[in-house]
Amino acid sequence: METITLVLTLLFAVVLSGILARLLPFSVPRPLVQIALGAAIGLVADWRVTLDPDIFFLLFLPPLLFLDGWRIPPDDMFKDGATILELALGLVVFTVIGMGFFIHWMIPAMPLAVAFALAAVISPTDPIAVSAIAQRTPIAKRLMHILEGESLLNDASGLVCLRFAIAAALTGSFSVGAATLSFLWVAIGGIIVGAGLTWTVGRVKEMVTRVVGEESGSQILISLLIPFGAYLVAEHLHCSGILAAVAAGLTMGFVEARGNAMAVTRIRRSAVWDLIQFTANGIIFVMLGEQLPTILAGAAASVQVTGHREPWWLAIYIVAINLGLAALRFAWVWVSLRWTLFRRKEDRTRPNWRLVGAMSFAGVRGAITLAGVLTLPLAMTDGSAFPARDLAILLAMGVIVLSLVAASIGLPLMMRGLEMPPEPSRDAEIEGARSAAAEAAIAAIERVQHQLAEGRKDADLYVHAASRLMDLYRERIDREATLPEDMAQHRRDERIERELRLAALKAERTEIFRRVRRRELGSEAARRLVRDLDLAEARLAG
Repeated sequence: METITLVLTLLFAVVLSGILARLLPFSVPRPLVQIALGAAIGLVADWRVTLDPDIFFLLFLPPLLFLDGWRIPPDDMFKDGATILELALGLVVFTVIGMGFFIHWMIPAMPLAVAFALAAVISPTDPIAVSAIAQRTPIAKRLMHILEGESLLNDASGLVCLRFAIAAALTGSFSVGAATLSFLWVAIGGIIVGAGLTWTVGRVKEMVTRVVGEESGSQILISLLIPFGAYLVAEHLHCSGILAAVAAGLTMGFVEARGNAMAVTRIRRSAVWDLIQFTANGIIFVMLGEQLPTILAGAAASVQVTGHREPWWLAIYIVAINLGLAALRFAWVWVSLRWTLFRRKEDRTRPNWRLVGAMSFAGVRGAITLAGVLTLPLAMTDGSAFPARDLAILLAMGVIVLSLVAASIGLPLMMRGLEMPPEPSRDAEIEGARSAAAEAAIAAIERVQHQLAEGRKDADLYVHAASRLMDLYRERIDREATLPEDMAQHRRDERIERELRLAALKAERTEIFRRVRRRELGSEAARRLVRDLDLAEARLAG
């Protein structure tokens, strides 16, 4: 009963965080509000969530990473693939080495291997935190895709570095060759498992659907099981379950591009995944806040490891580590953008320092950092306590909170009026696709109309109905062929028409609910009518 009460309390905190974030007179990212609520729960209530890293990774990360990989546009991600790989691989290794030596220099009592372990868990950015910050800060699409791609891929490299840092701390030895081979197996194996499992499930699902038909509930459940299956299989093979979940999501985008799912399945599935994303993201940050009082309770003992007695030394260390992370990220991003994003002749200019600053502030740490640092072993091989473990956990938690605060303040300032390198317009591509789709629709209407009307006495009815539909599609084709100088006026007309239609739909819905309240319309009929109106409004809003 206590566990159920705790889960319900966490869910209520997620709901309450959204209300409070909107009520505050100043803009505060929802994750910070959720961490504060979690800390309040930890202080007031006598509940404690035992955050088992293995269960945490399995329960929360696969679906969220899978969804991020599924929804990120693959073409945009591959277009800046060089930049993303440099940030996801090169920056992580650069950060682990630089911050490992820096932390050991700043806190000599922390062994070098443990310092490298701490550097490894704070080096990857968190895709969940990045997405949460982006909800309140308008970020250029291209920059957001780069940040999402980086945060999706850098977890594996950071966790591999953590694994070898822990091994070095336990055994006192380290092999570069073994580390390289292990990284290749972990990364490539995870990608193969995730992509292969998703593709296989997609093919089997198509074959079964052709035989027995499609059931929306089953299709949605299958999409929920895929990330967990990919993660578990990859971990069983000692590969990266995180990369397997990401690869599964990216592959799901290609599988769904075949367009075999029914429209109602896609609509319901999208709603289910939106709910899962909102709930899981919120619970993660509430749980992070709930851990905060327990971690801070050991601050007095942790600071003694450093040779000091005053707890405020911990705040100095946390600020210094964040500044070190920002400096390393700024330097790497500057070089990375100079040689990738600005490598074309037409863009051969120095990167805007605000762009580099924005990418540096967007290096937010989150749940993966805390879950990773909690995997530090409790004891050495000889049975003695693992050195500076509590101190590493406290410093990692401080980095998470401070990076969120810095991003929520600094990112809006850096993004204000910032422009990314110009991208080619896709308007012509979109208009061409719409015209081609309309032509395909006209051809299908003509074909089906002849099939339905053949041999019937009321064939004229089919001809008139087909003619009305084809006129709508021909109007779309004529509209797409409008001269460029007339397009601006046409788009203004469309905006006006959209506002009028939205007002009309709202009036229709209000009248339907009024009739239900007066018992002039049955609830079942009202549900069908409102659903049609909701779908029409969603199409206009999109």
